[in-house]
Amino acid sequence: MDIFLTYALAIGLALPLGLLIARVYDGPASRLSAGLLRLCGVDAARGMSWTGYAAALLGTNLLVGLAALATYLLQGGLPLNPDAIGGLRWDTAVHTMASFITNTNQQHYSGQNGLSYLSQLLGITALQLFTPAVGMAALFAILRGLRGQTNMGNYYLDVTRALGFLVPASVVLALLLTWQGVPSTFGGATTATLIEAQTVEGQAVTTQTIPVGLVASMVAIKQLGTNGGGWYGPNSATPLENPTPLSNLLQMISILLFPVALVVAAGRFLRRPRFGVVIMGVMSLLSAGLTLAAVLAERAPNAALGGLAAAGPNLEGKEVRFGADVSALWGAITTQTSSGSVNAMLDSFTPLGGLVPQLGMFLNDVYGGIGVGLINMLVFVLITVFVAGLMVGRTPELFGRKIEAREIKIASLILLLQPLLVLGLTAAALANPAVTANSNPGFHGLSQVLYEYNSAFANNGSGFEGLGDNTPWWNLTCAAALLLARFLPIVGPLAIAGLLATKKAAPETSGTLRVDTPVFAGMLLSVMVLLQLLNFAPALVLGPVAEHLSVQATQDVTK
Repeated sequence: MDIFLTYALAIGLALPLGLLIARVYDGPASRLSAGLLRLCGVDAARGMSWTGYAAALLGTNLLVGLAALATYLLQGGLPLNPDAIGGLRWDTAVHTMASFITNTNQQHYSGQNGLSYLSQLLGITALQLFTPAVGMAALFAILRGLRGQTNMGNYYLDVTRALGFLVPASVVLALLLTWQGVPSTFGGATTATLIEAQTVEGQAVTTQTIPVGLVASMVAIKQLGTNGGGWYGPNSATPLENPTPLSNLLQMISILLFPVALVVAAGRFLRRPRFGVVIMGVMSLLSAGLTLAAVLAERAPNAALGGLAAAGPNLEGKEVRFGADVSALWGAITTQTSSGSVNAMLDSFTPLGGLVPQLGMFLNDVYGGIGVGLINMLVFVLITVFVAGLMVGRTPELFGRKIEAREIKIASLILLLQPLLVLGLTAAALANPAVTANSNPGFHGLSQVLYEYNSAFANNGSGFEGLGDNTPWWNLTCAAALLLARFLPIVGPLAIAGLLATKKAAPETSGTLRVDTPVFAGMLLSVMVLLQLLNFAPALVLGPVAEHLSVQATQDVTK
């Protein structure tokens, strides 16, 4: 019931939201947006080429990232620090900046202990608004190119439009979460008296210090913006971020809302609603398959618990108040998008249950992050059109414009970047025993390392938390993967769209390959799955699949 309700409400809310987004991006600048930009010295009516758009995007992200980095390093001497938290170590600060400027929120620190309120507000929550807005802006610039517009729009106006949707939605969700009991205060940590005294190292402990803060506002945008970083280390598994079944439902719907809405918006914006239906169908089919696999895997018993849980389900690392099914659902959808938030510990999933999040991130466009998920899907559409053209002996075309060597080379490099970074960095880490000394051994240890770089590349941020990752190696290598995986797959499709826009559109005929049919949907799905299996199947076999077979073999021996 929870699974059906989550999907039904998310899609039901996404349909009108997507149509509204398309109408706003297809219309002139509002007076409010134009006025605000004019105050900043920006002419909202001035369009940009794809190169100008990319330069503006990269430039603003660089400035915002440097400001965030300075905040993390200097927070100990800055205001809004009632708990007197010192600055982050330099490599942790670099990783945190790279993580939050890329809409990833991979955390190598514990939020409530590592950052002041100022850092949480300016260096975290503000970036959680800015980065999804950048992704949405880039998507519509690319869609304009696919429509044949050499004017890709105004980057600053597009970001402002995105904020016009994200800010009100976040306010509404933050109020709902505050109503459900999520903290929202500028006050410092509170002290609670324990119901039963505890003995720690021979000392009686009767009180507990509980960090609080502006938690509701951060949780709202972390979910709506497919960000995922938690105010607290346990993320949405802790009652302070996720206290009730209703708050859990609201957050799961929020994870899916904007990624699904943008597929609807793209179909309307391109004036090709059937193409939007095809993309939605492929994404939803993949989503349903991965979610079902996760639920079935987590209904199985946990072999590590032996007779204590012989009948299943696997409740290790899960909140009993949510149970196995809802935890598996969250684990599936948080990695089908680039959210990465969790309400259970993914490291404690069964081997096959842990395989599902890996697959969701390897695909990276089941629904994906705001804007970038659909951008990744459009790259696969381009590759599929090219493959189909080769099969029938025709020059491939997309929306009437010929796809030639330059576009295919760029798309191919974008797709090759993922295995190069993920598998290359995984191999480098595993080849250095000192790097993985504080990780699990064996097959699960390989899965942890693979997951860390997979999560960084997919701009997801979730992790197998048995990995000790707050070291210079992990911070710096993950930061490199984060930045390359965010900006190259945005700039590359911008270049493709800009190149296609300069080409004359040929009229569609009976011989034109249509991209809005069930046949094309099936071919697109096949190309995606086959390409990613060829890239990553060996690593997955050596990790979660081998762990599953090992566990099964151990069980057979003990019977």
